Amino acid sequence: MSSVVAVGSMAFDTIETPFGKAQKILGGSVNHFSLAASYFVPVQCVSVVGDDFPRDHLSVLTERGIDIQGVQTAKGKTFHWSGRYGYELHEAHTLTTCLNVFESFEPTIPEEYKKTPYVFLGNISPKLQLKVLENMANPKFIALDTMNFWIEGSRKELVEILSRCNALLINEGEARQLTKTYNIVQAGQMIRSWGPQITVIKRGEYGAVLFDHGEVFSIPGLPLAEVKDPTGAGDAFAGGFIGYLASQAGFSISRYTLRKAVVYGSVMASFIVQDFGFRQLLNLKRESIEERYNRFIELTAFHVE
Repeated sequence: MSSVVAVGSMAFDTIETPFGKAQKILGGSVNHFSLAASYFVPVQCVSVVGDDFPRDHLSVLTERGIDIQGVQTAKGKTFHWSGRYGYELHEAHTLTTCLNVFESFEPTIPEEYKKTPYVFLGNISPKLQLKVLENMANPKFIALDTMNFWIEGSRKELVEILSRCNALLINEGEARQLTKTYNIVQAGQMIRSWGPQITVIKRGEYGAVLFDHGEVFSIPGLPLAEVKDPTGAGDAFAGGFIGYLASQAGFSISRYTLRKAVVYGSVMASFIVQDFGFRQLLNLKRESIEERYNRFIELTAFHVE
């Protein structure tokens, strides 16, 4: 078993969906990723919070065995995002984004983290993502996430850092925006030409597509009777995907390991959408994770005569 360094945001989220509201709950890419990944491997966090951030919120992470040495506390307010979803839950309508202390965030990598073999770069600026990599000692596997803001404003820098990454995890709309093509197969091929041999295009309730060294693997979304809030589902997917890969560190990353990782990513995302915030990820049993993994097997299995 290996471990993962995760770099990204810790935030307060205010969310409204047709199924309810939540005011200033704990959110951010690192929180969602770390909690999902912690069911597979040890996780080390790098982020920043303001002095308004309740200490007991950090204890939520440490109780899951997550290392928070890399979390800085800065004078000022914590990053706060507010958004609304309609009945089509695949797209958030941002109401306000207050970066606060996150605006001047400069990641500091503790010495204990620098030799960690797996790295997840959450959707911070490509310039900061590069700075993180320059402070790591030859990681085995680097996965990167991004968002439309960086694709629009820092596309050149983003493509440059992709050349140093093993994998890109990105949603369908962002993949089209990044590659300037509508067809996701062509998008996957183009991204591979920039460097990453592995691309996962997340399609929300419709599942995910893995492009692995020129091969394509696709799974559907898991049908759920109740969905309340999709915020953080992409980061929870990344946590399950990379967490599972890191847990298999004694094995080569084969096509089958990658495909299983996509399923585990989808499993973790399926839990997070069933409540506001990441409450569903706090007290999961490993048996519940495996039960949903087996549901994916049943959902996609068929017999050829």
